[in-house]
Amino acid sequence: MSQTPKNQDRFKRGNGRGARPVGDLVSLLLNPVIERRAGMTMDMIQSWVEIVGETHAKHSRPEKLNWPRQASDDDPFEPATLVVACEGSHALFFQHDSSAIIERINTYFGFSAVNKLKLHQQPIAPLKGKEALQKRQVSPEKQTRLSELLNTVDDPDLRNALEKMGKGVFSEGS
Repeated sequence: MSQTPKNQDRFKRGNGRGARPVGDLVSLLLNPVIERRAGMTMDMIQSWVEIVGETHAKHSRPEKLNWPRQASDDDPFEPATLVVACEGSHALFFQHDSSAIIERINTYFGFSAVNKLKLHQQPIAPLKGKEALQKRQVSPEKQTRLSELLNTVDDPDLRNALEKMGKGVFSEGS
């Protein structure tokens, strides 16, 4: 009797959910490979802008999580080193903010997963599609409605995140 892959049933048709975004299917295929080779998930790569901020994200991208080898299961947990590709002209700024970036990465994971950053200087290609999202316009009526909805949010970081999301939802052409 042959064994079938664990995720095979997710690709079958007629599962009652209708059409699925291609990105979801690609993530199902790539996540195991990325986890095995780089030690991280597509979610972290896709959330890089939220983790490090827009300025750093334009000039960097996460490459790999290097976890220390453990001789046995009884060895204590040791945090990983995150290898980050960074443009040479921005590396000094990234290094300066490294402690805050490590803190934000650990907040993303929910535990102390990373204790060091290792910068690998190289050119970074801009993320495609980001420019298209930024060019979309929100009508004045929808912008007013969005502002009204966000008036009750006290936390400025949360308000900014919700405003970005709202602009994506309310933008014309979406």
